[in-house]
Amino acid sequence: MSAPQNLEEFMALALAMEREAVERYTEFADTMDTHNNREVAAMFRTMAGYENKHAQQIMAEMGWKEAPPLRATLTWPDFEAPETVAIDEVHYLMQPWHALQLALAAEQRAERFFAELARVATDDSVRRAALELQAEEAEHVALVKQWLDKVPQPDRNWAEDPDPPRYSD
Repeated sequence: MSAPQNLEEFMALALAMEREAVERYTEFADTMDTHNNREVAAMFRTMAGYENKHAQQIMAEMGWKEAPPLRATLTWPDFEAPETVAIDEVHYLMQPWHALQLALAAEQRAERFFAELARVATDDSVRRAALELQAEEAEHVALVKQWLDKVPQPDRNWAEDPDPPRYSD
């Protein structure tokens, strides 16, 4: 993984990650609304709100009016940003427990991502910022775990649709 060369590059990367997470959680919320799964839609909107708050904090900390462009050689370890949940992970009948499992995995990936950036950083300000964001993500992991303790785990037949869509030719 190529590390950002300075704090501005690092924060631009962190901002991009937060914004991608906002976009994906918003897409998920819209999908859940379409399927009348209001409870999970609300949960995804809450998660999008948290990620948006993080993005706004980065913008404010850096004094940016608009996001700077990312250096072309900075890439994600996978196809998408670590905190972005894969689009195919959502099921229209999923329950809050499932949404929280997705959020937990995303926060854990983000925590590992910042730990790795701190490890490979050649700039002390980047290393410090990466460690700070890693600690924030660790807090998010703990919060999601607490939230998970408060929602019921779904029955094993949760994906069975009593009124499945009917297709006609």
